[in-house]
Amino acid sequence: MEEYDIAVIGGGPAGIMAAIAASKNSSKVILLEKNPSLGRKLLITGGGRCNITNSKPIKKLLDSYSQKNFLKHSFYSLTNEDLLSLFDLEFITEEDNRVFPKSGKSSDILEGLTRHLKDVSISYNFEVKSISDDFIINDKLKADKIIIATGGVTYPQTGCSIKNYSLTSQPLTDIKYGLVPLVTKKDLSDIAGVTLYDVVISYKKTSVRGNVLFSHVGLTGPGIINLSNEISEGISYNLLESEPEVDLEIAIDLCPELTREDLASKFNREFQDKGKTMIKNYLKLFLTNSFIEYFLKECKIDGETQLSRINKKSKNRLIEKLKRFTFEITGFNEKLSKVTIGGVDLKHVNAKTMESKTTPNLYFAGEVLDLHGPTGGYNLKIAFSTGYLAGLSASEK
Repeated sequence: MEEYDIAVIGGGPAGIMAAIAASKNSSKVILLEKNPSLGRKLLITGGGRCNITNSKPIKKLLDSYSQKNFLKHSFYSLTNEDLLSLFDLEFITEEDNRVFPKSGKSSDILEGLTRHLKDVSISYNFEVKSISDDFIINDKLKADKIIIATGGVTYPQTGCSIKNYSLTSQPLTDIKYGLVPLVTKKDLSDIAGVTLYDVVISYKKTSVRGNVLFSHVGLTGPGIINLSNEISEGISYNLLESEPEVDLEIAIDLCPELTREDLASKFNREFQDKGKTMIKNYLKLFLTNSFIEYFLKECKIDGETQLSRINKKSKNRLIEKLKRFTFEITGFNEKLSKVTIGGVDLKHVNAKTMESKTTPNLYFAGEVLDLHGPTGGYNLKIAFSTGYLAGLSASEK
């Protein structure tokens, strides 16, 4: 039976970084990957461009996470400067402090990381099915220490599996979909591909401002994706037990810059001044052109009706729909979920080392932990930093 100082399970961003850090102080490190190659999920991040991190100063960056106290040590252990220095690449910073390789190729990031694995043994097509109490893996190899970096449940095509949570007896929180498109009750095929720009999306007491994109099955886009965490966390379910039952309503403010009173005043004035203008043309002041026909259908108003012929009841309906356009949500488009909410309970993990408080010499890194952030490079930052700290801690102890 082969024996190693450290076995890292999972060849994604967290696992690769853990193996790199572990190999600094240990000569016998093995990286176990279920797929025939490393970094499958890394290759599709940022639309294939790899939004490697967010360039905010660490103190401000930490404020973006609800688990900032837990993340503090790992973020300072591997800063953005430390991370980017690992690559012989140029980087660019785009809107919202998102950092990408200048080449626009996530493959360059993967290649840059794998160059640092020269002292690590890698076993491909190795699916970990069991870990014994004395750290024997699949009855084939033994390790003194193990780092679990198997990811969450998102993008199963990359190798993630809910079965990974049962590899150890570590306490878990409820596992849920995060940063996920929403499935609507109504068929939106007629407006698939249409985008609503800079609108406000609300669910209960939470509101998010951003773009909404219509798909064939529902709603997506940055605004919807960021609101979805609040929706998912507000529903009682655990993917370890069953799929969620979703039946709720969200509302979109299509004119966030104007109040209902502003619109009423504007309509009263302009419906007289521009009386011969057809409503479908007038609404171009407020809505994306390709959305107007669908909007008017929902308002039950003929698009060729002249403004002067729109009665008070119809006018009020227009105002209400512009300020509160609702959709019934019946599910999550789970195949496109970007992160997993929940995971290994942070209360049972040492934030300064990533070591389990219940099982000595067992470490965790990345999305398998109950950690997640918004879109924009925040989650890869978690993966790289917690992976680095776990690998370094395991090799130093």
